[in-house]
Amino acid sequence: MEIPRPEYPRPSLRRGEETWMNLNGTWFFEIDRANSGKERGLQNQTEYSQKIQVPFVPESQASGVGDIDFMERVWYARTFDLPARFDTEKGRVLLHIGAMDYEGEVWINGAPAGSHTGGYTPAVFDITDLVKKGENRINITVADPLRTPLQPSGKQCEQYHSFACFYTRCTGIWQTVWLEYVPKVYIQKVKMLPDVRGEKLDIRVTLSGNAQVCAIVTYEGKPVAKGGVAATGGTAVFSLPIPNPVLWGPGEPNLYDIEFTAGEDRVVSYFGMRSIEVEKNRVLLNGKSVFQRLVLDQGYYPKGIYTAQDEKEFSRDIALCMSAGFNGARMHMKIFEPGFIYAADHAGYLLWGEFPNWGLDITRHEAIGIMLPQWLEAIERDCNSPSIIGWCPFNESFPGTNTGIYDLVYQITKLFDPTRLVLDTSGYVHAGKTDLYDVHDYEQNPETFAAHYAPLLAGEKPFFNDLGGNAGYDGKLPFFVSEFGGAFFDIDAAVENSGQNSGSPWGYGDAPRTAEELYQRFAALCTVLLDNPCVCGLCYTQFTDVEQEMNGLFAFDRRPKVDVEKLRAILTRKAAIETKF
Repeated sequence: MEIPRPEYPRPSLRRGEETWMNLNGTWFFEIDRANSGKERGLQNQTEYSQKIQVPFVPESQASGVGDIDFMERVWYARTFDLPARFDTEKGRVLLHIGAMDYEGEVWINGAPAGSHTGGYTPAVFDITDLVKKGENRINITVADPLRTPLQPSGKQCEQYHSFACFYTRCTGIWQTVWLEYVPKVYIQKVKMLPDVRGEKLDIRVTLSGNAQVCAIVTYEGKPVAKGGVAATGGTAVFSLPIPNPVLWGPGEPNLYDIEFTAGEDRVVSYFGMRSIEVEKNRVLLNGKSVFQRLVLDQGYYPKGIYTAQDEKEFSRDIALCMSAGFNGARMHMKIFEPGFIYAADHAGYLLWGEFPNWGLDITRHEAIGIMLPQWLEAIERDCNSPSIIGWCPFNESFPGTNTGIYDLVYQITKLFDPTRLVLDTSGYVHAGKTDLYDVHDYEQNPETFAAHYAPLLAGEKPFFNDLGGNAGYDGKLPFFVSEFGGAFFDIDAAVENSGQNSGSPWGYGDAPRTAEELYQRFAALCTVLLDNPCVCGLCYTQFTDVEQEMNGLFAFDRRPKVDVEKLRAILTRKAAIETKF
């Protein structure tokens, strides 16, 4: 049987093919509903009562399990033969788990290897001292107390059945598990921030020790720059000149290649030169006003739920959206797989990175200590991606909550990454510092929708999410309609395509009766925003149907509901804000 998801799992930082081993495939599996597995010694067992296909969650069809009930804890076990080339006398062996939801613990040959909390970010364990030549056993347990108010869970449903805009839960491992062999002193992390005006790339390399770090930049195989510095305290900070930079932009995925060496270690990566800034009510990309024609993407798949069955699905989804005229997406309420972001980088497709904060009660004093480390891990994982133009740590925050958390997270995000836009909280209440002002508006009547934003032209306050505690738009920031549309339309007039745990069909407003009516509504709503010179971007809800939520321009299986060329004709014409200045 072929190994599922066999591709190199960390496309933004690669070592050679001989340095890694994919551990996806068939594992022994146990559902621990009573959360008593540790007491029963499951961490010491070689086999369990079921089998599962990793990296698919047990709720999914692709996993071979398909159990949609709540799982307080799950267990995984398998053996592997340590490759002879993984010489533990000369180097280190690392175990990587791309993501597991939510609290994971690992044992190697019965000995604890470590733990990780957070359902969306990678876990890395140094298992050099725990492995042996020949056969080794690995046990992994993942606790998923979803119904606690202290777990960020995004759109995962806290009820048994999915309903409205809440979908099937995803428990346990959902990204690739793999081994990596590295030198004793190796490159752990690389952070690259482009400076277009300064014609340079600022670099920070984190090592497991100290070594001379060198970087070589090429563009289309031709040398561009070379340099480096000796690391001190395990860190090397330096810049490389990028003269007359070839810029990355929408539909123009111009990428530079870069190779890092440190002692015996060698990794390869890539970067894009592009700038993002705000000027009055415009968002400038590479110094030009670019209207954000975004689509809301939930990142769900019919058979894999959180996990694509094939990496080609990433490029396919992006190509579908670009064919419809969208130039980017909000990666909504989920930290997407690295392969999706890699595909966006190579397509020239704009992205907003978002934290799945739903499920976390931010009125609790513990919330900031839970959220912030996970959010910073996500930013750190993806900060080298040129396609990501902004960060959004919260979605639809209500008034009367711990609003100070929004400003704190905004400030810390900006400190970590000053090169991107930060939206404090998408929709509803803007309680502190933010780079954009956005609203969520699901009005379905185009005339009423237009009346919401006509006041912008007179310098007056437009529609805003008036839930109390929101003073509305003051005209000083770019204005972004980051959720709208959401028209319910089921092309099959049935829920047979909506997933295994779906509730009643759901969407916003009165459902269009035909595909043509859906198109006319889409065209009218988009035209309102494209023609308003005070609006910097739109984000239509949504790319595809997801289970019972049938708001997509495409069905859950990616069939188009309307003529894609007609969508493209609406979206690709110049927006007023792109021509006014």
